[in-house]
Amino acid sequence: MRELGGHGVGRELWEEPFVLHHGRPGTGIEIVPGMVFTIEPMINAGKPDIRTLPDQWTIATADGKRSAQFEHTLAMSENGPELLTVL
Repeated sequence: MRELGGHGVGRELWEEPFVLHHGRPGTGIEIVPGMVFTIEPMINAGKPDIRTLPDQWTIATADGKRSAQFEHTLAMSENGPELLTVL
């Protein structure tokens, strides 16, 4: 599911930056103190292709195989990342 990822948190529902959950180390966005964002890891049993269901909100795998996703919100402080959601 490479089209989906985390996002910035602020006054709007989804804000920049778009946070990829794949890629090569050192090639993504720079995370700096003051940023608040989500990470939303996803794993699926089949291919990474997705489809949007008729409700225009729900995302499913195009091949119908099972997948799982969760979301956490983090704030980057001068002392490192701080988890804002409860485990």
